[in-house]
Amino acid sequence: MSQPTIESILQEDRLFPPSSEFSSQAHIKSLDEYKKLSEAAQADPEGFWSKLAETELHWFEKWDQVLDWSNPPFAKWFVNGKINLSYNCIDRHLETRSDKPAIIWEGEPGDARIITYKQLHTEVCKFANVLKSQGVKTGDRVGIYMPMIPEAAIAMLACARIGAAHSVVFGGFSAEALRDRLVDADAKVVVTADGGWRKDKIVPLKPAVDAALDAPNVPVTTVITVKRTAQDITMAEGRDHWWHDLMDAASDDCPAPALDSEQMLFVLYTSGSTGKPKGVVHTTGGYNLYAHMTCKWIFDLKEDDVYWCGADIGWITGHTYVVYGALSNGATTVMYEGAPRPSNPGAFWDVIEKYKVTIFYTAPTAIRAFIKMGDEHPNARDLSSLRMLGTVGEPINPEAWMWYHKVIGKEKCPIVDTWWQTETGGVMITPLPGATPTKPGSATLPFPGIQADIVDLEGNSVGPNDGGFLAVRHPWPGMMRTVYNNPERFRKTYWEHIPPKDGKYIYFAGDGARRDADGYFWVMGRVDDVINTAGHRLGTMEIESALVSHPAVAEAAVVGKPDDLKGEEVVAFITLEGDQAQDDALIKELKAHVVSEIGAIARPGEIRFADALPKTRSGKIMRRLLRSLAAGQEIAGDTSTLEDRSVLEKLRGEGS
Repeated sequence: MSQPTIESILQEDRLFPPSSEFSSQAHIKSLDEYKKLSEAAQADPEGFWSKLAETELHWFEKWDQVLDWSNPPFAKWFVNGKINLSYNCIDRHLETRSDKPAIIWEGEPGDARIITYKQLHTEVCKFANVLKSQGVKTGDRVGIYMPMIPEAAIAMLACARIGAAHSVVFGGFSAEALRDRLVDADAKVVVTADGGWRKDKIVPLKPAVDAALDAPNVPVTTVITVKRTAQDITMAEGRDHWWHDLMDAASDDCPAPALDSEQMLFVLYTSGSTGKPKGVVHTTGGYNLYAHMTCKWIFDLKEDDVYWCGADIGWITGHTYVVYGALSNGATTVMYEGAPRPSNPGAFWDVIEKYKVTIFYTAPTAIRAFIKMGDEHPNARDLSSLRMLGTVGEPINPEAWMWYHKVIGKEKCPIVDTWWQTETGGVMITPLPGATPTKPGSATLPFPGIQADIVDLEGNSVGPNDGGFLAVRHPWPGMMRTVYNNPERFRKTYWEHIPPKDGKYIYFAGDGARRDADGYFWVMGRVDDVINTAGHRLGTMEIESALVSHPAVAEAAVVGKPDDLKGEEVVAFITLEGDQAQDDALIKELKAHVVSEIGAIARPGEIRFADALPKTRSGKIMRRLLRSLAAGQEIAGDTSTLEDRSVLEKLRGEGS
C-alpha cells in the first residue's frame, strides 16, 4: 500500500462560526476553551480522563491505575475499577429523572410509546432476570437480531446489567450472515422479533433466526421473540419463548452488580471486503466514559433536549449514540422504526415536528436522499424545534452540507460532521458546536484527548494539504480492546500497518485524509477508495463532491477500474435529479465539470447513470460492488447487507 497524495484539492473556504447566542449557553463555549482542554489532555492524558471519569460517572469502586499500556496494543482502562453501565444509564437518574422520558419510540405504522426512566428501569430489571432464568451468566454472549423497537435497547441494557456481552446483528443481515456471527461469538441466547416494519413492508426476522439455527455447530439453545408484526411464525418447543410470557413471570428486582471496568460489554461485527467479519470487542468502563463525554460535548446535551440519532442499533452509532451515550447523560432519546418511503417521503420530518426534536444526527447518504425527494417535504413541516444537526457514517460533500444547513437548519443550527469507527467506540474528529467554526465537508478538529495525526507509512507527520493516512498516536478510553478470539488480527489490522517505533504504537484507521493550513481534518474515505490514475492518487470523495455540485446530479459514487495505460481509470456511477435526461451531452458536460472543479487528471473515463446506487440497509454505498461492476468482474464477497439486489442488475452493462 502506498501513501495517498492529492494533486488537486477541492477548495472550500466558506467558514461558519457558531452564533454568540449558541456559544454562550454551550458546554464548551469557545475555540480557546477547546484548545485549553486539548492541550491539558495532551500534556497529561491519564489525568484528563481520570478527572472526567470521577466527575461524570458512578463507580462502585475506584480504579488502581488509569491506563495500563504495558502490553501494547492491548490496553486496559481504569484498572480494577468497578462499574455498571446499566446503572449509569438508568439507576442513577431515578432520584431526579424518574418521570422524564428516556425513550420516545415511533413505529412505522404510527404506533408510539414513551418510556420514562422509571419504566425503563423496571423493564430492564425484568429482562435481566429473564436472561438469568435462561442460564445467562456474567461473561456469556447474547445475540440480538431485532428491529428498531424499545425491546432492542432494553435487551442491550439488560445484558450490560448482568455482565453478559451482547452481539447485536443488524436486522438486514441474512440468515447466513447471522449464523456466522452467532457461531463466532459463541452466543447461547438470541433475542429477536417475529418481524419489523420498513418501507411499508414487514421484514421477517424470526424465520431468519430459524434458518440460522438449522445449520450445524450453532451454539444457541434459547430464542426469545418479541411479538411485533403478528405474522405466523414457527416456535420450536423447549427452545423458543415469547418475550411477553417470560416478562410476565419475571421479577422487577435486579440490583446492578459491580462489574470490572474491563468486563466485556459487547462484540460488534464489522465486515471487511474479504474474509471473515471482525468481532470488535468493547469493554465497560472506558467505553462508558467515552460514549458519555462525546455525546455530552458534541451534541451539547441539555436537560430539555429531545435527541434523535437516526442510526439502527445494529451499528456502532446505534450502540453509542442511540442507547448508551444518550442514556448515560440522562437524555431523552428518540427511536424510529421506519424510513422515508413512497407512502410518506417526509416521515423523518413528521417525527421531528411531532416530538419537537432539538438535535438530529443522520448520515450523508440519507441527506442526499432527502435532497432528491425535494425541499417541499421538509418545508411542509415545522422544524423550528431543531437547534443543532449532525452527520455520521462517511464524509459529507459540501453541497449536501449546504442543503442541510439551509433547508433543515434554516441557517441557524450548527452542524457537527463527525468522523469515527466501530473500532473507536465514539466520535474522534468533530466540531464542538459552541466552539468550532465549521467548513462544509470537514470534520474539523480532534475531540479533546484524541491525538490524531496525518502520517506516511513510516509514521511521520505530513505537511498541510499533503495526503496521508489518518492515525491516532495515543490510546483513548473508548478504543476497541481486541478482535474477538483473534488478537493477532487485531494487532496486524490496526497497529502494524505503520510499524511501531521505539515501542510506540500508532493506530491505523484505514482512511486517507489531509489536514489544511488551519489544522482541520478532511477525510477522503477508505484507503481503498483512493484511485491511482497515471501515477496520481485521487480521493474518490473529492471527485464525488465535484459531481454532486453539478445541478443535474443527486448522488455520485466513484471507483477505480483497472486500466493498462493509466493503472486505474475513474468510473462514476450517478443518479440524477428529477426527470433530468440521461444523454451524451450531459456525460460530456459532467466530465468537463469535474475538470473545471479539480483538473484534467480527475476526468471520469466512464459515467454510468443509475436509478439508485447499491447501498447497505444503513445507507452506505457499497463501492466494493461498484468496483467489481466497473471492472466487469463477478460480484464476490458478502452481499448480505445489500438493501435492494435489483439495483445491481440494473447497473450491469450500462456504460458510456
